[in-house]
Amino acid sequence: MQRRNFLSSIFATLFAAKTVDAEERKLSPVASEEHKTKFDENTLLDTIKDDPAFSGYSNLLFPRGRTAGLRLREASRLLPYHSYVMPKESAEVLNYMKDEVLKGKKIFYPLKTASNGRPVAGLFFFRGKPDAPFAIICPGGGFQYVGAIHEGFPIAKFLAGKGINAFVIVYRDGSAQAACDDLAQGIDFIFDHAKELQVSTKNYSLWGGSAGARMAAYLGSYGATELGGKTKQRPSAVIMEYTGHTDISGTEPATFAVVGDQDGIASSWTMEQRINRLKAQGTPAEFRLIRGMPHGFGLGTGTPAEGWAQEALDFWLKNSK
Repeated sequence: MQRRNFLSSIFATLFAAKTVDAEERKLSPVASEEHKTKFDENTLLDTIKDDPAFSGYSNLLFPRGRTAGLRLREASRLLPYHSYVMPKESAEVLNYMKDEVLKGKKIFYPLKTASNGRPVAGLFFFRGKPDAPFAIICPGGGFQYVGAIHEGFPIAKFLAGKGINAFVIVYRDGSAQAACDDLAQGIDFIFDHAKELQVSTKNYSLWGGSAGARMAAYLGSYGATELGGKTKQRPSAVIMEYTGHTDISGTEPATFAVVGDQDGIASSWTMEQRINRLKAQGTPAEFRLIRGMPHGFGLGTGTPAEGWAQEALDFWLKNSK
C-alpha cells in the first residue's frame, strides 16, 4: 500500500496468553536478601539483567549491545543518540519496577518472541489508577536501538504517578516498518485485554521521542489498521519529542511537540513548521522550544526541559474528547 511504502522509505503474530489476569496471579519472586538489594549508579548492568525480578525479559531493559563490565552510570554508552542520561533516575525507575514485581504485579507482556522463547518486543506496564486512560510511550534510538531506560521508563513512571496507565513499548529495532507493526500490535493487545489490565480505552495517547515520535505520529495519522492491526480507534493525542517527521494525512489527532534549540539531529524549524501546518488544518497543536537543549534529553530532569511532560499531559487531557 502507498502509505506502508512511504513508511518503509523513511525508515506477527500476537503471542497470546489465555488471559492477562491469569498471568497476574503467578507467584512473585521470594523476597530473599538478593531480591531486596537496591540498584544504584555503580550496579553492573549484567547484575540488573540477572536479577530474578526481571527473569524472562531482562534482555529488553537496555539497548542491545555489549554490557559486560558496564555499570549503570555508564549506560549512556549504549545510547549514542541520547543526552542527559541520568544514572540516578535510571536506578530509581529500575528499583520501582523491581518493587512492583516483588508486590506480585506483572510488569511485562510479550508481543513477539524469538525461536528460543526470548521476547523481542513487548509492553512494560506502569500502573496508574484503575480504569484511567492509557498512554503508550515509544522510546527512540534511530531504529538502531530502543532507549527505554532513558526515554521510556522514566516518562511512564511520571505518568503513572499522575494516575495514568502507562505502557512502554520495546519494539524490534532495525526497521521502522517492523517497529510500527509492533506498536499497532501493542495497541491491539491493550484493547483486547483492557478489562483485565483495568485500563480505559477512551482517549488514549501515543508518546514518542525521535524515532519513537515518528512511530507515534504515523499511527496517529493513519491508525493501527494501516499497519496490520485491528483497532480502529485513533489516539486522542500524539506527544512528540525531537523528530524530523513531516508527513501529514489530514486526519491527525491533537499534537504536542517539544524540541531543543541545540538539537543537531531533529530540526526545530521542521517540527515547528509541521505544527503550523496542523494548526492550519484545524488540528489542536502546540510547540515548545527549549533553549540550550540538544537531542535526546528524555524527561529532562534537572535541565531547562524539566516540566515539558506535565505540559504535554495537560495538553492531552484538555483535548480528550
